Amino acid sequence: MRGRSMRTVERRRSASSGPDAASRAVAGTAEGSWLVRGKDGRLTAYVPCRGGLLRWTETRPGGPEWSPPVFHPVADLTHLAVAQGADTYVHFLGRRERRRPDGRVAVDVVHAIQYQTGRAVTEWRSLGNPHREPEKVLRFGAPAAAVDATGAVYVFARNAGGGLMLRRESKTGKWAPWVDLQGTDVQDGLTATAMSSGHVEVFAPAREAALHWIQPKPGGPLERSHDVRPAPLPGSVAVLETAPGRLTYFWTDPATGLVCHRRGGWTVPLGGSPGDGPNAVLRTVLDGYDCTVIAHRGASGSVLVGVCGTESESAGLWWVDTAVACLGAPALACDAHGRVVIAALDPDGALRVARQAPEPGLTFLDWVRV
Repeated sequence: MRGRSMRTVERRRSASSGPDAASRAVAGTAEGSWLVRGKDGRLTAYVPCRGGLLRWTETRPGGPEWSPPVFHPVADLTHLAVAQGADTYVHFLGRRERRRPDGRVAVDVVHAIQYQTGRAVTEWRSLGNPHREPEKVLRFGAPAAAVDATGAVYVFARNAGGGLMLRRESKTGKWAPWVDLQGTDVQDGLTATAMSSGHVEVFAPAREAALHWIQPKPGGPLERSHDVRPAPLPGSVAVLETAPGRLTYFWTDPATGLVCHRRGGWTVPLGGSPGDGPNAVLRTVLDGYDCTVIAHRGASGSVLVGVCGTESESAGLWWVDTAVACLGAPALACDAHGRVVIAALDPDGALRVARQAPEPGLTFLDWVRV
C-alpha cells in the first residue's frame, strides 16, 4: 500500500536543505500548478533544478515564514509536471533521458508522490515508454497528469507520431498499459484536469487547433471531442472549473494574445500581453463576487495579473503589471486564510511571494524574497 511504501522511502532516502540546496541552478518552472496548498493549510512551491527539484514550504498555515529550500534528487529529467488530487497528495511526473551503456538514449516517464506537506517524496517509479524503436523512443513527449475523485492518476504524453497516449493508475496503485487515444500533430504542453464531477478532460495544442478529449462517464474511456481554434501557443494552456462540471480553458494565441473557451461556446479574446510561457488561473471571491484571477509572464518579462468575473470574461479584464521580473511562469494559490498568493522566480532563481492585501479589490502586499 502507498502509506507503507512512503514510510520505507522516508527511512531510506534523505533530502538536503540549506545552502547546498539553495545554490542549485533552477531550470525554470514546473508545468501545472507548482504552488499548492496541503491538507494542513500550508503552501508549498516546487521548482525543477539541476539534478532534481527544490521545495519551499510555509512553516505555518498562512505564513508568512517559509522553510529553507529542500532538494529532492532525481537525475536526468528534461521536463517536470505537478498535479494535485482532491486528497491533496501531490504527484510529480517527469520525462527522463538516460544514456545506456551501448550509447543509446533511453527515454521514459517517471512518477513520484508527496503524501503530506513537508514530508518525503517517494521513490521515482518508471512508467516506461510505449515505443520500442530507438528513433521513436527519443520522440516521446513530456507528460501531463490529472487525478480523479477516486485518486486514480491519468498520465498523458505525446507519442512519436503526433498522437496522444494515456496510462492510468487505479487508487490501489496498479497501472494499466499505455493506450493510444489517436490525434494528429499533438505537441508538448498538454493540459489535463479532473473535475469535481469525477470527469477527466485533456486539452492538447496541435499545429492548427487545440485537440480536446472528454470522459463521458467518470472512470470510463476518454473520447475525442471537437477541435478548438485558434491553436494555442504550446505550453500556454491553463484550465479552471468555473461551474460544477464545466471547464474554462485559457491560452495564448500568438496572433491576438490571451483567449478563453468553454465547450459549446465561442473563443473570447481577453487582451493582455502574454509572453511565450504558461498562464496561471485561480478562482476566488473578491468583495463578495466570484472572480477569476489570471497571471503570466508578460512580453516585457514581468508578472502581469488580470481579474474578471468568473464566466464573465467578455465584460473585460482589469490588468496590472507588477513590474516584478520573473523566470518562467508565475503561480497562484489561496492560502489558509483565503488570501490570494502569487509566487514567481527571480531571474536568478530565488523564490518571491506576494500576498493579497486587506483592501477592496485585488492588491498585493510587498513581494518577499524567500
